[in-house]
Amino acid sequence: VGVIRQAALFSALEQETSLDIQTMVGASRDERALSSSIFAVRKRLPWLQLNLVTAFLAATVVGFFESTIAKFTALAVLLPVVAGQSGNAGAQALAVTMRGLVLREITLRQWPRLVWKEAGAGFVNGLAIAATTALGVWIWSRQLGLVVIIASSMVISMSIACIAGAMVPLIMRRLGQDPATASSIFLTTVTDVCGFLSFLGIATLLSGMLV
Repeated sequence: VGVIRQAALFSALEQETSLDIQTMVGASRDERALSSSIFAVRKRLPWLQLNLVTAFLAATVVGFFESTIAKFTALAVLLPVVAGQSGNAGAQALAVTMRGLVLREITLRQWPRLVWKEAGAGFVNGLAIAATTALGVWIWSRQLGLVVIIASSMVISMSIACIAGAMVPLIMRRLGQDPATASSIFLTTVTDVCGFLSFLGIATLLSGMLV
């Protein structure tokens, strides 16, 4: 039996939180700012290799629509916009879910409520971002078809990204894994693939609207 001082408690909490931040991006809990380069490489490289595999998966999705991109080059310019926004939306959902798990605000049995909440947030945010994006694309291209395609894709991809941001740590916890371990790597795969697939898929279906 002893006394836990407030400073020690906050120090432990701060250290645990910082370790979670490292593991979310595939860095080891053991690595410190002044660790050797060899140690850093040994701890980071396996996750970077995994990230490379998932990046090829996203690239494969883009490859399926090579002919569409070649025909409408404006799609290549706007592709990072959709992927970037969905990635940010997913990261927000991931951060909130991770915090909820760490502070025990949520349990695995509450996943339907959490997913429903994130789906709603993603859909509404998607509508708002889609409206802003549509205005920008219209000013830039004056193509109604392109506006419809990117606006629709933005809503779909951001909704899916928010759901994925909530589900990734819950699934890892359910499998008995630390939900902080490289969650962002798995989330990035989902958001990239879904973002590319929704944008290019809709563009292919509505190619008649493009000029």
